[in-house]
Amino acid sequence: MIEIKDLPKGWTIAKLGDLVITEKGKKPKRVSKEMTKECSIPYVNIKAFEKNIIDEYTDGVGCVLCEDDDFLMVWDGSRSGYVGKAIKGALGSTLVRIKLPLVNQDLTYYFLKSKFIEINSRAKGVGIPHVDPNLLWNYDFPLSPLNEQKRILAKLEQLLTDLDKGIEYLETTKQQLKVYRQAVLKWAFEGNWELKPLGKVAIVKRGKSKHRPRNAPELFGGKYPFIQTGDVRAANGRIVKEYSETYSDFGLKQSKLWPKGTLCLTIAANIADTAFLGFDACFPDSVVGITSDPSVLNLEYVNFYIQKIKQEIEGKASATAQKNINVEFLEALEIPVPNPIQQVKIVHDIESRLSVCDKIEETIERSLQQAEALRLSIIKKAFEGKLVPQDPNDEPAEKLLERIRALRQAQGKHGNGKPEKKEKVKTSKRKILVNG
Repeated sequence: MIEIKDLPKGWTIAKLGDLVITEKGKKPKRVSKEMTKECSIPYVNIKAFEKNIIDEYTDGVGCVLCEDDDFLMVWDGSRSGYVGKAIKGALGSTLVRIKLPLVNQDLTYYFLKSKFIEINSRAKGVGIPHVDPNLLWNYDFPLSPLNEQKRILAKLEQLLTDLDKGIEYLETTKQQLKVYRQAVLKWAFEGNWELKPLGKVAIVKRGKSKHRPRNAPELFGGKYPFIQTGDVRAANGRIVKEYSETYSDFGLKQSKLWPKGTLCLTIAANIADTAFLGFDACFPDSVVGITSDPSVLNLEYVNFYIQKIKQEIEGKASATAQKNINVEFLEALEIPVPNPIQQVKIVHDIESRLSVCDKIEETIERSLQQAEALRLSIIKKAFEGKLVPQDPNDEPAEKLLERIRALRQAQGKHGNGKPEKKEKVKTSKRKILVNG
């Protein structure tokens, strides 16, 4: 909790709920998928708010209208607590317009943006989660003098713009590394070697599906690791720790135990993801196991070649309920086969170059995480009065707070950001007699 004594001179503090004026959107009675003469007002649903894609229109009757300079919070759903700028239209039923009168709106936006993770993770509700008003409206909001707010915002946006430029550079570098990786693989396999079908130089077999005959013992809960396609995709090259389930002794009889070092390749959904087994394991028929005699074909070499042509393999996958390839396709897949010594050299050259990429990518990911932490730190300093110097000539924030309270009282608002309930006045019906 922030205390007054911790704030710069001229600042004050108030509960967010004592400052805001809010209005929740409503679902229109009349909605059209196309803009018509009658329904010409964009309906600002979640899709329009987050992606700026308008796919519904309304006539505006009974709606809450918002303007381009408003900012909104997602109140219901998985993104509850997310804030962003509005677009002109009718406010959606899962969105809330938030306004702090007489306070710089952009500064308020950054304050709430910095609270997103906490608000979202502490959402209420069993079915559809929603923002917890007891959390949101009880945030301590540090209120600075109005002139200082302008100076803070200018400095804050300058620092965040510089930070965004740095992030953009890092993301660009990540994309360049992907291009470089493909260039390394392309270069590695440009030798004029004999092409041979993979099935002629390696064993290519599918795993077996999980199948339990009626009244048979349970398949699972034993000591034999059972690998799923998702485990292959998530393994980052080598499955050494995580796997989905374990097979029992009975389960093993229904499947096959593949040896450590087997190259696993997915043939359904996500095509041609690969990983090596770090232990003996079983897997389903959506995964193919590739083994070979190392004096003929190096499996690391095979793996790199498959990475090189992964997009080509995906492009040739048949699309039924889901994309897939079959064992016959893989067995017929032609692969350049130099002698074993050359294969080992090619693997070494690829690994030495890609290891440099890996280190750079690790540095980039670490820097991106630090950038997000720095963003929150900059916003935090903005609301601690540490971004710009104070000016003793600025009107104290207490005066601003008095005006905010007076304005909210005039508009019938109270401390939880909701319209104040008006007391009903009971009147009695009387007959009036007129003498005449």
